[in-house]
Amino acid sequence: MSPETATAASNRATALEQALRRVIRGKDDVVRLALVSILARGHLLIEGVPGVGKTTLAHAMARALDCTFQRVQFTSDMLPSDVLGISVYSMAEQQFEFKPGPIFTNILLADEINRTTPKTQSALLEAMSEGQVTMDTHSHPLPQPFLVIATQNPIEHHGTYPLPESQLDRFLMRVRMGYPDAVAEREILRSEAGAARLDDLRPILTGEDVLEMQQAVTRIRVDDSLIQYTLSIVRQTRESQHLSLGVSPRGSQMLYRAAQAMAYLESRDFCVPQDFKSLVVPVFAHRVMVNANYASSVKKSEQAEQVLTEIVDSTAVPI
Repeated sequence: MSPETATAASNRATALEQALRRVIRGKDDVVRLALVSILARGHLLIEGVPGVGKTTLAHAMARALDCTFQRVQFTSDMLPSDVLGISVYSMAEQQFEFKPGPIFTNILLADEINRTTPKTQSALLEAMSEGQVTMDTHSHPLPQPFLVIATQNPIEHHGTYPLPESQLDRFLMRVRMGYPDAVAEREILRSEAGAARLDDLRPILTGEDVLEMQQAVTRIRVDDSLIQYTLSIVRQTRESQHLSLGVSPRGSQMLYRAAQAMAYLESRDFCVPQDFKSLVVPVFAHRVMVNANYASSVKKSEQAEQVLTEIVDSTAVPI
């Protein structure tokens, strides 16, 4: 990509971020992390109590990207075939024909993913890892780009199933949508919530733009000292007395890609320590498991973030 093209792509990414911020008020950090996830070719898990804008953010991202979009409302009685598709026997052709499910799209909104059973949750594993779906020994490639944006309620809520570790590991990051601050909530009320702003949102990037930008992100330079910094943090998660499950090699790869995407959004062709440091919690927190005997004053769902923050604060940053 030429410097002129790279600048134009960076400008479009900035325009996309600004458009999303007009819809999602007071959550600039969440919007930035969502864009990092897209550019790093990763899937996004958004967690929060009902009514804080999780689904609105997913819809806004889909509207701002000129890509195909499907929404699946996950429920306790949903089957894997409701997501992946099903083989139907054709009397005319005298053979089975595959009828694709809603997963065959560029952006899949898996709404309240933890309200369905682990069996249906696991149906997404192959699609999220390999970009394909295998049915009856036949592999069916998914459209590119392919992104899963999943929302979930906190695990403390009734009627939720915890996502399996293998499922969580497929998400590049998990972000939390908390309550807006007083200023942002006042703006939301003055503008009669976000429905009107969402309807006015127009496509800013095409699927081809996203693929080009994802490719450009892979060319962001990462110094060896930053790789060692990342591995030091990962190793400490595996050795920590407070964690029974540390970060997997996939997790360290995800942090590497996310840091490159963060540098891209900052209009740099190289990474700095802050790119990695700021992403450790959203990329790693859902991949680790806190020991049952870990004593902490914070909620159980936030203990992993606290342990990771302590690890990051105690790790020397490369100069």
